[in-house]
Amino acid sequence: MEKVLLVDDDVELTTLLKEYLVEEGFEVSTAHDGRTAIGIASSNTVDIIVLDIMMPHMNGIEILQRIRRKSTVPVLMLTAKGDDADRIAGLNLGADDYVPKPCSPGELAARLRAILRRAGLAAGAASEILRAGELIMHPGSRIAEWRGEPLELTGTEFTLLEVLARNAGQLVSKQEISKRAFGRPLTPFDRRIDVHISSVRQKLGARDDGQSWIQSVRGQGYQLLQDR
Repeated sequence: MEKVLLVDDDVELTTLLKEYLVEEGFEVSTAHDGRTAIGIASSNTVDIIVLDIMMPHMNGIEILQRIRRKSTVPVLMLTAKGDDADRIAGLNLGADDYVPKPCSPGELAARLRAILRRAGLAAGAASEILRAGELIMHPGSRIAEWRGEPLELTGTEFTLLEVLARNAGQLVSKQEISKRAFGRPLTPFDRRIDVHISSVRQKLGARDDGQSWIQSVRGQGYQLLQDR
């Protein structure tokens, strides 16, 4: 039973979402302020966090930033509809995905399951080793190595890089990346892939020729290079 932490100052909404998610088979705990949420996240007792951005005293962006200092637990952000700035800020800080409010409990449950599958909490090939040049990935344990050193990735960053590594040297369309990494088609003006790829690029560093290891073809997709 996957353990979910709901973080929102709206007690009535949190209660309704908790009741629905419990019926869907999740184990749910709640927090209505940032300090409590950070404490629970740091204890490594939850599998995924649903975090509202519009929180009093300490907003969701700051809470996420503090959580990421201590934990790589998957985080799904609840954002105001149409607020792209908060969405991009959350993704840049390591959020795995976002859902605009108001959202249906059914959609929230579906998104949670998709993230948990990507995070490797569902059954997977634990012994598989994926190699692409100097990149080594262990999909079962969600561990990655780059040039012989551990590569620290969020759950979504791992999934995106895994998609590119399985097709190393080939162009992968953004539509295909979205379907395989997020479990749904890419929508117009959706920048989440670009933001996550930008973060992965920074972590991989530059090639000897100064170019990025992940090349982009405008309007088409991305390609992971294997040579130097």
